[in-house]
Amino acid sequence: VVAKSSSKSRVVYLCKECGSTHPRWGGRCPDCGAWDSLESYREPQAADHESSLLAEGSGAGGTEGLVAGASGPAVGAMPLSEVPLGDVVRLSTGVPELDRVLGGGVVPGSAILLGGDPGVGKSTLLLQALASMASMASMAPGARPVLYVSSEESGAQIRLRAERLGGPDRPGLLVLPEVSLPRILEQVRTHRPAVVAIDSIQMLHRPDLPAAPGSATQLRRCCLDLVTTAKRTGGVVIVVGHVTKDGQLAGPKLLEHLVDVVLSFEGDRHHAHRVIRAIKNRFGSTAELGLLEMAAQGLVEPAAGSLSIDPESGLRSGSAVFPTVAGTRGLLAEIQALTATAIPGTARRRASGLDANRLAVIIAVLEKHGGLRLAERDVFAAATGGLRIVEPASDLAVALAIAGAHYNLAMGRGVAVFGEVGLTGEVRPVANAEVRVTEALRRGATQVLVPKGQKDLESFVASTAAASPGGDRLVVDRVETVAEALERLHKPGDGGAPTGSRPSDIETLPVRGSTRRPKTSSPAASS
Repeated sequence: VVAKSSSKSRVVYLCKECGSTHPRWGGRCPDCGAWDSLESYREPQAADHESSLLAEGSGAGGTEGLVAGASGPAVGAMPLSEVPLGDVVRLSTGVPELDRVLGGGVVPGSAILLGGDPGVGKSTLLLQALASMASMASMAPGARPVLYVSSEESGAQIRLRAERLGGPDRPGLLVLPEVSLPRILEQVRTHRPAVVAIDSIQMLHRPDLPAAPGSATQLRRCCLDLVTTAKRTGGVVIVVGHVTKDGQLAGPKLLEHLVDVVLSFEGDRHHAHRVIRAIKNRFGSTAELGLLEMAAQGLVEPAAGSLSIDPESGLRSGSAVFPTVAGTRGLLAEIQALTATAIPGTARRRASGLDANRLAVIIAVLEKHGGLRLAERDVFAAATGGLRIVEPASDLAVALAIAGAHYNLAMGRGVAVFGEVGLTGEVRPVANAEVRVTEALRRGATQVLVPKGQKDLESFVASTAAASPGGDRLVVDRVETVAEALERLHKPGDGGAPTGSRPSDIETLPVRGSTRRPKTSSPAASS
């Protein structure tokens, strides 16, 4: 039984955007300037972080000795050069894409916050990872179990999901349907699990706090107790957080400052692909990206064929293939665009998976330097597959997709495009060009359209082709301006034009609202 604290408490107001505290409420946060972001937060005057929830480690099933240096005399200050370096042994989750984003696995003693939209598959991902870790732990002598705490589902519901994912026969996987934090921590002290997953933090509560579950007071104190438990026991705590209507983690700044890693699990429940990103990672890079696909047996790595370019596929107008880079890996993304007649003065620009501000800039460049009349056209652009692309290297692909949709023209078969578009219409070089070319070649591309100033790509492509088993070669086509890149478009279904040339039958019926067709080098067309 946990006794209620007798210390007085005071009410402060906590900003959910920046995490700052203020003595009185205001419509606007004085620190970050966010409106309507202050929420009441009741905190004891005497910090109760060494509370009765965590101070029972000296009894049976306690936590002393689980972490070197967790107890004992305080360590004095020392020169940085004399600080001993210890080897950090990461624990693999059994999900390679999740390990990639984490930097090789979870670090003992760390706290991880996992957020995502409802129904995207957070519980499925956690249960798969814990089942894999329990299977690996069962083969190691003296290994500690893993604990899955569900505050939203019963034990029977969890078992039904486990049977769908491959069977519940995991001796090292413990399940606890509970919402009371003292009872959860008591089970942690009893079983001493290596990993504890809390699904979800919004439903947990401490009975000694006069606040409802999900409030700022409960969220902060419960998360702080769980983080302290991870540091003391050397175990890993994974906390699931819900996402608000505007796409932010519920109480983001309340929890992000407390945990070591913040993961975002993105995707649409109506699509198969899921993306894992690291928003914060104290033990690795935040540039890595994990790609998963929802299947009948759970979340699996997508097949290589689903992300490849098919050179024999039919050509489509308003589409361009862009090799994007996420951390150390390359991915192929398809950029699609659509233009439609709009009422004068009410033209819409909509972006899905792309930067909306960057889309407006590209449209302006196309009007000024490409000759397109888009002022009375609705323009829609999207990155397919559930990917979110914000790097400037996608500018050229977006521009070609919009121009192709406007003129009903298409790129050639097996062509990948990348390059940054400047305000003066020039196409600038981008970073990680070799990674992009390697991914395009590996996925079946036969031609890549790059900026003219991109250096040393021909020699790299030649060496890559020589090392490949089939000796595949990739044609490098260079463009200097957006107007020059538009000349690479041609009619859908004509089979594609040779590099740097245009077919003679490029002229098509003009789109309503357009007064200029793409340039052509054909004498017949010029006449």
